[in-house]
Amino acid sequence: MSKAVYILGVSAYYHDSAAALIKNGTIIAAAQEERFTRKKHDAAFPKQAIQYCLEEAGIRLSEVTHVVFYDKPLLKFERILETYLSYVPKGFSSFLASMPVWLKEKLFLKTTLAKELCALSGLSKSDLPGLYFTQHHQSHAASAFFPSPFKKAAVLCLDGVGEWATSSLWLGNENKLTPLWEIDFPHSLGLLYSAFTYFTGFKVNSGEYKLMGLAPYGEPKYVKAILENLIDIKSDGTFRLNMTYFNYATGLSMTNNAFAKLFGGPARKAESEITQREMDLAASIQVVTEQIVQNLAETAYKECNTPNLCLAGGVALNCVSNGKLLRNGSFMDIWVQPAAGDAGGALGAALSLWYEYLNQSRNITETHTTNLNNYYQDDMKGGYLGPEFTTSAITDYLDKMRAKYNVLDTAELNSTAAGLLAKENVIGWFQGRMEFGPRALGARSIIGDARSPKMQSTMNQKIKFRESFRPFAPVVKADKVSEWFEHNRPSPYMLMVSPVHPSKQISMTEGQKKLFGISKLQVPRSTIPAVTHVDHSARVQTVHPETNPRFYDLLDKFEEITGCPVLINTSFNVRGEPIVCTPEDAYRCFMRTEMDYLVLENVILSKKEQPLWEEEHNWKDEFVLD
Repeated sequence: MSKAVYILGVSAYYHDSAAALIKNGTIIAAAQEERFTRKKHDAAFPKQAIQYCLEEAGIRLSEVTHVVFYDKPLLKFERILETYLSYVPKGFSSFLASMPVWLKEKLFLKTTLAKELCALSGLSKSDLPGLYFTQHHQSHAASAFFPSPFKKAAVLCLDGVGEWATSSLWLGNENKLTPLWEIDFPHSLGLLYSAFTYFTGFKVNSGEYKLMGLAPYGEPKYVKAILENLIDIKSDGTFRLNMTYFNYATGLSMTNNAFAKLFGGPARKAESEITQREMDLAASIQVVTEQIVQNLAETAYKECNTPNLCLAGGVALNCVSNGKLLRNGSFMDIWVQPAAGDAGGALGAALSLWYEYLNQSRNITETHTTNLNNYYQDDMKGGYLGPEFTTSAITDYLDKMRAKYNVLDTAELNSTAAGLLAKENVIGWFQGRMEFGPRALGARSIIGDARSPKMQSTMNQKIKFRESFRPFAPVVKADKVSEWFEHNRPSPYMLMVSPVHPSKQISMTEGQKKLFGISKLQVPRSTIPAVTHVDHSARVQTVHPETNPRFYDLLDKFEEITGCPVLINTSFNVRGEPIVCTPEDAYRCFMRTEMDYLVLENVILSKKEQPLWEEEHNWKDEFVLD
């Protein structure tokens, strides 16, 4: 094609709205709307994310050739109507609650999108780019396969629900995705996991990772009850749920009284004490989830005749399951889309249109993530697809805030930061392009010394303002990962959990082995206790000089000082708030917490030197009900 083809992908109106822009098949930019509006999981039309993508490409909307939405609303409406009809008269109140928004907006989504695009661009409706729609799981599959380093792969999509599909298997081959089978609503692994998220007192569509983090504190005592009452799992991994225990198909909650009776009482109320029951429920549903994913993956391996697997959908963010699948499954290689949830659907929709609808070829030399030097040959650019800011723009803002700062060259700054980290200081780290997806990968991160016994507690209670049981992830130089973890390949997107290397683990005493629940948290499990979970596991992120040379150099400098190439890496935000996007967001978060230092590109600030930060109200009150 002589003229550049720009395709804008959009996901919106359910949760985690996002936009992505590709040029002739190359990913130019992608971002979630929440980062700009500061509303966590913002579902609104991604106006600011679209504006950013266009600015990054240096184009106007009139130069975009195609706009594509990540699912088909008419099919979704069909599913909703058929579901309500199947349960009549049950669910009538839920039906009445959901219909107005459908009849006003979602059912006529093409018109709604056109109005939004006209308002954003100033174009008339007749001048807008062509508007297209992909199916939800097609978008997930495309987001997983087309940016992957594989010419051919099995593609497994597992989430709550799209239009009808909740689980689907595809065969990706060159520029085509062939659907093989799907499991339909209401039988959903994602919604099963979310039901337990809801029942243990966390927020659906955002608290699932909390449930995963809570699981190692419990015992899987309820596995038998789950398998005998809630779900029928076949040997190939396919399953059916017993809907007499669930309320999500037609109700306003995830579970019902039968579910509560089965597990000994009502759901835990948000922010109330977490008891051993919740820990045991978390452990139990994690075991069941891993069993289903393992069985489905083995079926995919047999049916697709390829050693490669790609994963997407919200369940693909269960990094504990991913890690076990990598270690115990038949696939030689697994690649997970870093924006595996609905946000990534925007990117998948754009890629699907380019490769499948426009029938463009993939110019790919297949590589494998089993080689530490090859992972960066995927097309995600390390996940760094968001906005970046110049040092001059940063200092202009800081001058307005009368902030005290120093500007250092990169080498001096990294040496200084490494020295501060070695003295147990916590640093807000703001560098380069913002990450796309739910994980901070060293562009919008809070970092600390993984060797510190107090760092996990300090970060949770004084900086993140979140539950004490929540684990932190280690970030490690890629070439040193196998020395510190039982992991011998790249994990650049923090989507694989692995055990800490036995040589780094600390044996427990007989008395410590008898501890249960949150009391386990106080026992150091390794020489890097701040990133070692109570089961000796860690959610590993490997850093490679090819995609993030600055972060790699920081780790290198830290290793020179301490002999340890591992740091804590957690997202640059506080509980209930999206990851920071701009220097303003970063400085605000820095001043509201007990971080010691802030690094913004080549600018470094000490908390002790900053002017007094004043708020018109107690901002912490905004975040207590996440």
